[in-house]
Amino acid sequence: MTTYTSDQRHHTAETSETMEQVRYEIDRIDRLLVEILAERQSFMDAAARIKGDRKIVHDRPRIEDVVAKVLAASAEAGLSPAIAEPVWRTLIDRCIAYEFGSYDARFGPGDASS
Repeated sequence: MTTYTSDQRHHTAETSETMEQVRYEIDRIDRLLVEILAERQSFMDAAARIKGDRKIVHDRPRIEDVVAKVLAASAEAGLSPAIAEPVWRTLIDRCIAYEFGSYDARFGPGDASS
């Protein structure tokens, strides 16, 4: 796995004066997000391995719990809920699809527990 955490921040939103500076910071942040999302994805493999029953891969109460926690953290961080909620709902949806694939790769599609 490539680690980008050594990329140095050069500016903040307040100190950026050119689009080049803004784009550098956005690209730096995007690389960090990719790294973090790859780590999150690795836990979908762990969840598929641990759950042991395909029927519990999609867990509606857990989805709503995650979204509620994200919205609370977003409010504290100053992230617009209009960005946070749809991004996380899409992320969760795609992670669930990935977890189904991981489960099926490990246990086979149409496993007796599905």
